[in-house]
Amino acid sequence: MAKVYVGPAGIPIGLKGKRSTLDGIKYVKDVGLNAMEIEFVRGVRMSVADAENAGKLAKEIGVRLSIHAPYFINLCSDKNSTVEASIKRLMESLERGEAMGATVVVFHPAYYGKLGPEGCYNAVKESVIKIIELMGKEGISHVKLGLEVMARRNQFGGLEETFRLVKEVNNPQVVAVVDWGHVYARNGGNIDYRAILSMWREYFGNQPMHTHFTAVKYRNGEWIDEHEPIDTNNPPFEPLAQELAKEDMEVTIICESPLLEQDALKMKDMLLRYGNIIA
Repeated sequence: MAKVYVGPAGIPIGLKGKRSTLDGIKYVKDVGLNAMEIEFVRGVRMSVADAENAGKLAKEIGVRLSIHAPYFINLCSDKNSTVEASIKRLMESLERGEAMGATVVVFHPAYYGKLGPEGCYNAVKESVIKIIELMGKEGISHVKLGLEVMARRNQFGGLEETFRLVKEVNNPQVVAVVDWGHVYARNGGNIDYRAILSMWREYFGNQPMHTHFTAVKYRNGEWIDEHEPIDTNNPPFEPLAQELAKEDMEVTIICESPLLEQDALKMKDMLLRYGNIIA
């Protein structure tokens, strides 16, 4: 059975009032969840001091924190200024992640663009190695850099290429982040949870997994990365809960459904039903 951390991507929707990060962390704990991803997707707007305060509270009450870096990142741009700005945004996110004791900073690496898949692969790898060097210089030693598996076929982030790059970089501070909905969309509305978990074992052994889950939408003949409540079952969550129960591993599942903590609690119930342990 898996040991699972589960919680929302961002401040819970049930939280009223000023909706601060600190209040969000408390709310997550109060409703019975144990993880929360801090959303920097529109920009890094949290000070290092505020990150430290968030981390202190989360540690005290037992909520695992992670960060989603800004969307405005493209390590395969043909403009050096875009790549440099992308690395800067990642370093700002990593600095906050280190301050709050976050496990991982998740990011969308790139679009293939003019470089194509293999050229983009090499460009992302080069930038990741540069970021590792910068992390060392800045004393960032706890938080990990997480390359997210992506939904669109024009984006860098197929399952195999992401796993391959992380394996080749071979640094404990660089990890792959599996977004189950993205895999489902990229595969045209199909997902084999057992195959993905087996692939993870093959590449990374018993390394903890950080993952995202949401249902996605079908529109104009294709599956797209537009988030839906998990009851739409695209993909279904219950089979994942069943497969995780067969695994002796640690998994974080961040709910990106529009219903956030409401769907996270549904996921928690299903996980427990099949014998998984909520950490």
